[in-house]
Amino acid sequence: MSKIAVVPGSFDPITLGHLDVIRRAAAVFDEIHVLVVHNPGKSAMLPISERMSLIQQSLDEDPETPDNVTVASWSMGLLVDYCTEVGASVLVKGIRSQLDVAYETPMVLMNRSLANVETVFMLPEPSHAHVSSTLVRQVSSLGGDVSPYVPAAVARFLATTRPA
Repeated sequence: MSKIAVVPGSFDPITLGHLDVIRRAAAVFDEIHVLVVHNPGKSAMLPISERMSLIQQSLDEDPETPDNVTVASWSMGLLVDYCTEVGASVLVKGIRSQLDVAYETPMVLMNRSLANVETVFMLPEPSHAHVSSTLVRQVSSLGGDVSPYVPAAVARFLATTRPA
């Protein structure tokens, strides 16, 4: 029986830290679903379809990404409902700090309680630990160079869509 894991996030946009976590999760689990989810607590810069496209482009352009990664989206219902639908028993979450652990802990306990889905935390490489999609959006919107923090596909996209 294969071990399927879901790496959920808003990925608005995907960063090199996200890509790092996805790659390492793909080395641990038989199948990875990178799941773009709608977070009602956040105002998204990009529509879900654009985020999915940028993730797929980033994975396709990354020679280190294994072929056991699928990109999908989920905007209705609980995250654990998606896990049940695809047979995933594990969520993989990238965390940057203790603040992320504190934020994620209640959700970890609820997901385990609702559907017996476990959560594994992965730390990004230290060079990516300070980078969030929010910071990338802010820096990019003010004309800053975000190419050291995002995959090339995202850097190209942001460079061509940056507001004047």
